[in-house]
Amino acid sequence: MTSVSSGKSTIIRTERGLTIAGTRITLYQLMDYICAGYPPKLIRHQFYITDEQLNAAISYIETNRTEVEAEYQIVLQQAEEIRQYWEDRNRD
Repeated sequence: MTSVSSGKSTIIRTERGLTIAGTRITLYQLMDYICAGYPPKLIRHQFYITDEQLNAAISYIETNRTEVEAEYQIVLQQAEEIRQYWEDRNRD
């Protein structure tokens, strides 16, 4: 596990990807809501995270936009492939 400090909170890299320390919440999960334009209060409520955790995640995303966006696109592609696999399999 690699630790990446972001303010008071920490964003860590786990086998799941970039994650808020002490949670199973990835930055990619937050990106779904951020990209959809959800307000921070709703995002915090949805994931049961603190202001500090959300602010650290947003700060990390803004600081490392290119890297996070590239990884996010890979996650979206993998999710689509999995969805398509199960859709095809269940059709048979």
